[in-house]
Amino acid sequence: MENWKRSAQAFFAAFTPPTFWLVAFFIVPLSLIWLYSFSMKTGVTDITLDWNLHQYARALEPLYLGIFWKSILMAAATTAICLVVAFPVAIAIVFSKPTMRMWLLLLVILPFWTNLLIRTYALIAVLRTNGFINGGLSWLVEKGDWLLSFVGLGDNTIIGPFEPLPLLYNNTAVVFGLVYVSLPFMVLPLYAALDRLDRSYLEASLDLGAGHFRTFFSIVVPLALPGIASGIVITFIPAMGSYLTPDLLGGTDSQMIANVIADQFKQANNWPFGAALSFLLMYATFFALAVRAVLMRKEGRGDVK
Repeated sequence: MENWKRSAQAFFAAFTPPTFWLVAFFIVPLSLIWLYSFSMKTGVTDITLDWNLHQYARALEPLYLGIFWKSILMAAATTAICLVVAFPVAIAIVFSKPTMRMWLLLLVILPFWTNLLIRTYALIAVLRTNGFINGGLSWLVEKGDWLLSFVGLGDNTIIGPFEPLPLLYNNTAVVFGLVYVSLPFMVLPLYAALDRLDRSYLEASLDLGAGHFRTFFSIVVPLALPGIASGIVITFIPAMGSYLTPDLLGGTDSQMIANVIADQFKQANNWPFGAALSFLLMYATFFALAVRAVLMRKEGRGDVK
């Protein structure tokens, strides 16, 4: 390959547009928000930059720390459920026939072809009081009541009227929605890690007398750790910063930290405090990425030797 120094003009011609885009539309706006986090709101729309930490101190109050902690727990629950569900899905894709593997991967990424807002409203149609789940359960109760009456075990009211389940506007609905949105982000890195798995290790483990469960936990899981770590990171971080799902599926006590940040920018018009909350979330994200990098380096799986 020709050394780029011999064609510096071509290199800079290709390098300059993306660099300008990154600086103008990412670094500069992010730097402005960072400056806002050290400012004070002095009027309805007036903001004074005085390099104080009052906004960060307010963000560490028990009320907002509780929302942070709740966001972490809900994101952790989402990540754990996605990991449990995605692992067998990834294994099934890896060990499927090559002709079927492409179609299975297509089914995994198919939700990305639809806007998140549309998918969330579709989920509302499934979970609401008169939705498909409650409707299906009501139909089963009616049929069960009719069957008992038909065989002479009771009248048409033996089971009683069906009470719709509260599936929407609570924390459970938020976690369910986050799992629904985040599951492909866990399946894909697990598939990439398991696809590189040397299957001779599995055959050797089974030939030496290990059962399928021991082979799974002693061979498959350790070799898939890079994919597990990547899946956890790219699932946990977006779930913790999710705004649309808790806003549409959650109730009054289901707010996550992204909803509080949005309220500070849109309703309270308190940009400094919203900026401080935003950067606390970003600092937590960087910390999680740093911990992952350190752990991967200690295990010898990092790119840095």
